[in-house]
Amino acid sequence: MSLKKTHSFWNTLAFRLTLWYAGIFAVSSCIAFLLFYMLITSVIRQRTDQELLSQVVQFSAVLKARGLDAVENYVFLEAQAAGVKKVFFRLLYPSGYAFSSSNMSYWEDIGVRKTAIENLLRGSSHVFDTVILRDRQDRVRILYALISPGIILQVGQSMDDHSRIIEAFKRIFVITMALLIGLAAGVGWFMARRAVSGVETITRTAQSISGGTLEKRVPIESRGNEIDQLAMTFNQMLDRIQTLVTEVKEMSDNIAHDLKSPITRIRGIAEVTLTNEKSIDEYEGMAASTIEECDRLLDMINTMLMISKTESGVDRLSREEIGVEGLVREACELFEPIAEDKGVTLSCHVLNKSHLVGDNRMIQRMLSNLLDNAIKYTPSGGAVSVSVSENDKRDVVITVKDTGVGLSPNDLPRIFERFYRCDQSRSQPGIGLGLSLARTIARAHGGDVTVTSALNQGSTFTITLPKLIPAQS
Repeated sequence: MSLKKTHSFWNTLAFRLTLWYAGIFAVSSCIAFLLFYMLITSVIRQRTDQELLSQVVQFSAVLKARGLDAVENYVFLEAQAAGVKKVFFRLLYPSGYAFSSSNMSYWEDIGVRKTAIENLLRGSSHVFDTVILRDRQDRVRILYALISPGIILQVGQSMDDHSRIIEAFKRIFVITMALLIGLAAGVGWFMARRAVSGVETITRTAQSISGGTLEKRVPIESRGNEIDQLAMTFNQMLDRIQTLVTEVKEMSDNIAHDLKSPITRIRGIAEVTLTNEKSIDEYEGMAASTIEECDRLLDMINTMLMISKTESGVDRLSREEIGVEGLVREACELFEPIAEDKGVTLSCHVLNKSHLVGDNRMIQRMLSNLLDNAIKYTPSGGAVSVSVSENDKRDVVITVKDTGVGLSPNDLPRIFERFYRCDQSRSQPGIGLGLSLARTIARAHGGDVTVTSALNQGSTFTITLPKLIPAQS
């Protein structure tokens, strides 16, 4: 395995999750062992102390019933019964002098602690002490207790058996922990690999897409977990990207077509003018035609910039109170001569006064685009009407209705796309941006533009605008 592959393995999410899982498991197990160990040692110590206290009670009873000689004899018998290496007994005077004891050959290193006797003389009922014999690594639990006013009993019990139990517990714990941590690492690795398998699938899909395969999608296993949700979101993003790429390609084709026509005309006019006799009228005509075509190009470019800036929020909308009635009447008066020249009846119906807060210039542009479209696609003898009303939500509703050529069901869903032209032959003037700009302006004001249409029966465009512009981020 190369250094690069090794390095990438240590940095994989699966390895890190496994490491975290095994580490947390190990720490939790160690904490549980520590608590269990403290519990065991505490229970063992309590049992040992209870045994020592019971010995004191027995010695006190023997002393009261049968006297000191019986106690000395009892000391010897008890030590022999338990084992001289397991327990020892001493009878002490308050001065600390041992006047009687069991066989102390094994316990000769253990002395009498003066502070324990002093505590007894000050009123303590008993005193416990733990002594460690370092040469033998033995632990001894010792109890000092008064069994009569002038006699102190020192009882010592080896904790060797208990220490072996604890040592065995430690060994078992270490072995068990090693096995469990290995098992936890294996289970953690399996779970981590299973958890990130979806991410790896998404990564492979993204790598395929980076090579140009936009049609590929991440398979979804329908488990409903976070990976499936990520895969669904990723696929939705891919759908959106593919749609945008398709739109960009179509837009590029449309831009190329719409740029090619005026540029070709400009070049053709210039070529014809230069090849013919060079009179001043011909040059003036060429200049006028060139200006007209340049104006078309500039209008297309400016409209594209306006749509992009409005959609992105770069151009902030002004907030001014607009009288919708006056705005609609002015638009109708502006387009009335154009409608008359084409033989189209233009009517305006404003039943009541409505006001809204918005960008007056942008709303004028939106309404002008819709009126221009309606008159353009309505044949002579037809009619275009504009009306203003309010809906149940108190939004302002402007309706532009015509009796023109209408829209086919195939064209209807796409008429608000940039550069989309129902007239694919481009026989009608226009660049295919008017409706796109109208919807962009309406949505920037928190509203929308919708359309209903029937082929050869006319179209109805409805602008819905709230009376206040929503807060912009």
